[in-house]
Amino acid sequence: EVQLVESGGGLVQAGGSLRLSCVVSGFTLDDYAVAWFRQAPGKEREGVSCLRSSDGTTDYADPVKGRFTISSDNAKNTVYLQMNSLKPDDTAVYYCTAADCPEGNTWYPSDYWGQGTQVTVSS
Repeated sequence: EVQLVESGGGLVQAGGSLRLSCVVSGFTLDDYAVAWFRQAPGKEREGVSCLRSSDGTTDYADPVKGRFTISSDNAKNTVYLQMNSLKPDDTAVYYCTAADCPEGNTWYPSDYWGQGTQVTVSS
């Protein structure tokens, strides 16, 4: 069965950094992309970043460009999201999902999600 497990969230001050991890099983990162989404209280779930390891394609939502970096260690079946220069607006539960990477502003998540990891950025 496809499973995704997020970790690495926590409480940090504005300007700080966190690295999230998503360990996947049931598929290979060479065959399917993985995307990070986030959902803040009262907000819609939104795409954050996507990685297609087969060709190295990456994509980022405008609010995180230049601050977040997605990468993977395929031997460990793990996708990372390095989050630098964090802002209070980044506060959300972060999820990873098996996905196709976006076309334009349209994201294509699958029905497979992890449990999420909470990121809280204080001002």
